[in-house]
Amino acid sequence: MGKITSSREQLTPDPRYGSLLASKFINCLMVDGKKSIAQKVFYGAMDIVASKINDVEPIEVFNRAIENCKPAVEVRSKRVGGAAYQVPMQVNRNRQQSLGIRWMLQAVREKKGRGTHEKLAEEILAAYKREGAAVTKRDNVHRMADANKAFAHFAW
Repeated sequence: MGKITSSREQLTPDPRYGSLLASKFINCLMVDGKKSIAQKVFYGAMDIVASKINDVEPIEVFNRAIENCKPAVEVRSKRVGGAAYQVPMQVNRNRQQSLGIRWMLQAVREKKGRGTHEKLAEEILAAYKREGAAVTKRDNVHRMADANKAFAHFAW
């Protein structure tokens, strides 16, 4: 029996849309290994999205929303001669995706008071329109990188 490797090789497309991204998102949404509940929440959110936007497939809306949450650059701390600089750096594709997913779920979990599927649908629609907490987070990260452009020469 081999050791368990990262989930990327073992990731199977989700049952309804056949999308790897949706499957990854469901896995990140899942708490305590309860996948069926995570799927119910995700598909519930997609049904709401489908009812709000008629001309585009809900999975397309979801893909676009995650796309809009992905950061292109981020700042990383780099110690140079006793001082720590915030150095702007490119973000690789896998990290972009996981940050996008993480920020969206964080935004959903910070909202209180309604069912998770409703909050998730709301956040997906907001991100699709380039607004909402997850996109704001991305814009802040970009702004930080922009502000620290002077230290870009420390990038390694």
